[in-house]
Amino acid sequence: MKIESRIFEIVAGFCFIMAVVYGVWAKEPVGIVALTLTGGLCLITGTYFRFVARRIPERPEDDTEAEISDGAGELGFFSPGSYWPFAIALSAAIGALSLAFFQVWMIVIMVVLILISVGGLVFEYHTGPNHE
Repeated sequence: MKIESRIFEIVAGFCFIMAVVYGVWAKEPVGIVALTLTGGLCLITGTYFRFVARRIPERPEDDTEAEISDGAGELGFFSPGSYWPFAIALSAAIGALSLAFFQVWMIVIMVVLILISVGGLVFEYHTGPNHE
């Protein structure tokens, strides 16, 4: 996580410097605010990653002397085949149409579809507290 935090902190510094340069050259407030807020969001993310990096064991990505084989092993569980991502994408497409045309009845349908599809994805492999 140290590498990720360093990347976000470098991008945050770049955004802050560009906000100053943009402010001197363009004198347009919207761009200055956008660059400053972008830098702030990158700084928040980088700080969070640095905070997490102190609490987890060092990963092979953080070790400069690590070999490729150090990262071998199980990475987690990935669903072999699920239709829920398609349902989420379809719900998002309906949501984009409903917001583009601002049809309130479609917005209500979109919210319900997104909640159902995200809930289906999250609980797809949930078997309950009594199952092992």
